[in-house]
Amino acid sequence: MKLLSFSHQQRESWGAVVNDAIVDLGKALPHYPTLADFIASPDFAKRDQIVGGHKPDLKLSDISYLPVIPRPEKIVCAVRNYLDHHKEAVAHGMDRQITEFPPIFLRVWRSQVGHNQPVIRPKVSTHLDWEGELAVVIGKGGRHIPESEAMDHIAGYSIYNDVSVRDYQRHAQQIAAGKNFVGTGPFGPWLVTTDEVSDPTKLKLETRVNGDIVQSSDTSFLIFSIPRLINYASEIFDLVPGDVIATGTPAGVGFTRKPPIFLKAGDVVEVEIEKLGILSNPVIDE
Repeated sequence: MKLLSFSHQQRESWGAVVNDAIVDLGKALPHYPTLADFIASPDFAKRDQIVGGHKPDLKLSDISYLPVIPRPEKIVCAVRNYLDHHKEAVAHGMDRQITEFPPIFLRVWRSQVGHNQPVIRPKVSTHLDWEGELAVVIGKGGRHIPESEAMDHIAGYSIYNDVSVRDYQRHAQQIAAGKNFVGTGPFGPWLVTTDEVSDPTKLKLETRVNGDIVQSSDTSFLIFSIPRLINYASEIFDLVPGDVIATGTPAGVGFTRKPPIFLKAGDVVEVEIEKLGILSNPVIDE
């Protein structure tokens, strides 16, 4: 099942995608005001029955996409979690080692944008770079989650573009400054529930800028697996339903190219992941 958050006529809601239409579950189930609330509820397990009992309310073409989880408590992002991306960064002169533990940072939810919404190139930088990623949405929270049980804590999968402001990212050893600008976290278009993704470790990922392929890989090349990322994050945080884990990006980012390529106003960035769809965003100047 595909579940999404959206706005329509200045009203925020969430629902299920049925062909090219939406069952507005925010209207049908007002006791669950957000998709995260529904994911956290016992009714999430009954989603097929619930959606089957309602007719679509809106066409996809009628709505504005919001980030899949518009206001997650936490967006946990993995750093250099594909070996090919690690190697290209080292070749570019970055002094980095593969660590024993997953390197992570946090994004704030206000940095996010939905599918088809603009990525904003900030006034203070022209070094705006793409990073297509698989996103994991937590369905069942917990602390100290064993790797052997981690997959049971996932509600579904989506697409993230962890857009980076590269010069701000390098202002200090901590990279969060370049990862939290307004309008730099595309997330969407929807969540695909786990029953439709039998093996998230073998999903093809492709990023395109103006139709040109810039990243092409698959999720089998993750250095730290999805269960390990969940396990590690849960050692630090209380994971809660709706939390997001962005699993890292493969090789092909703009700053490692010779000469470097950065996003500019008028560009369109697409991230496509097998079984999940396409996340597309135009770029505008702040």
